[in-house]
Amino acid sequence: MLRIGLRAARGFRAESLPVEPARRAWLKGACTCAALAFLPRSAAAQAAPAPARPVHAELDAAARQVEAAMIAWRRDIHANPELGNRERRTAALVAKHLQGLGYAVREGVGRTGIVAVLKGGGGPGPVVALRADMDALPVREEVDLPFASKARAEWGGQQVGVMHACGHDCHVAILMAAAQVLSAHRDRLPGTIKLLFQPAEEGTVGEGVCGARLMVDEGAMRDPTPDMVFGLHVSSALPTGTIGYRPGNAMAGADRFQIKVTGRQTHGAMPWNGVDPIVIGSTIVTTLQTVVSRETDVARSPAVLSVGIFKGGLRNNIIPETAELEGTLRTFGEAQRATAKRRVTEIAQSIATGMNGKAEVTWDENGYPTLHNDVALTARCAPTLARLLGDQARLVDPAMASEDFPYFAKAAPGFFYFVGITPPGTDPAKAAPNHSPRFTVDEAGLMTGLRATLHLVADATGMA
Repeated sequence: MLRIGLRAARGFRAESLPVEPARRAWLKGACTCAALAFLPRSAAAQAAPAPARPVHAELDAAARQVEAAMIAWRRDIHANPELGNRERRTAALVAKHLQGLGYAVREGVGRTGIVAVLKGGGGPGPVVALRADMDALPVREEVDLPFASKARAEWGGQQVGVMHACGHDCHVAILMAAAQVLSAHRDRLPGTIKLLFQPAEEGTVGEGVCGARLMVDEGAMRDPTPDMVFGLHVSSALPTGTIGYRPGNAMAGADRFQIKVTGRQTHGAMPWNGVDPIVIGSTIVTTLQTVVSRETDVARSPAVLSVGIFKGGLRNNIIPETAELEGTLRTFGEAQRATAKRRVTEIAQSIATGMNGKAEVTWDENGYPTLHNDVALTARCAPTLARLLGDQARLVDPAMASEDFPYFAKAAPGFFYFVGITPPGTDPAKAAPNHSPRFTVDEAGLMTGLRATLHLVADATGMA
């Protein structure tokens, strides 16, 4: 399933794969994360800034001291990208760093994930979880950098280029830097910090569920249980020095479906002797559009249903036995998601039966729920971001792209936000989007992400 926004689709080109099944396998697992065309809300809607305390300036000074190391980590990880569930080098780098800082580190969570815990010495306080995803994409880099990726790996039976085309290298480096600053201020930190370095956010080929869901299944959100969880994502759709966020539904849930239509093969000159799965499939595609246009209250909750693959037949004069369709469903909320999935199945099967054929509908088990920012937690975080960035902390509209952070946010109240990495002088609307082989990061944006992380932790814990 390609969990991708409209803007991300423009200019996107993956590694060229000569074998169609391999390319389909990549599309099945890939996720856009945050390649979004963000729409800032009016300035009047922005939160009032929270008051500054001396600790904020101290954390900013510590962030500046670790900035060079953070950028170096990012460049090292960028030059050595690893696909989902293969992030062994990255995980080893992270584990060694955290162990040296005094964190209790658990390795191999969700295959290659890391869970690390630091108990503060500043008295009782909340358990705050911070998440970073580690995996790269099967994309050949086309950016001229000294640390550009030259890596190749097997994906879906083919050798492909590998690139951090979605900025997960930035996420890892930011959280490694935050871990260092928080460790240095451990004696003043109330409560507990839990770090989640996650594999396979972009999906895998034939390896089951996504990294966040598997980490949660293996106890990443227990012992101790977080009171809140924060996540961030760099985005080329926002300029450097800005942060975008939204309370409530921020990113759509994404579900991939397959429909196999079975008819009866016959000569194209005598269609009455068979059952045409091409015509059945075409009728299904057309009718499925009514799930959104006639059965969904899009004024309250938008949805998208798109069929992206339609395959059937080998010759122009043979009506084939079968046809195959694949598509994506984007929804906001579990009730809407369940209803839409049910209707897709009912419509496909009913049309096929009514036209003397058969339709088998399969839903990918690795679908992503809606990313819902806890409203109360977002209200607490917004003044922190306003103090940090002023009106450059922006409310944005919901996006149809998707993320697997919701699995963490189902286990604890979550807040997920977006960090701009498109440099001044470049129109974000024209910048190469996340997942593009030309995706480029203005590394000044990493400091924005680091400072936001530290300020959110300080305010959430009451750090003095």
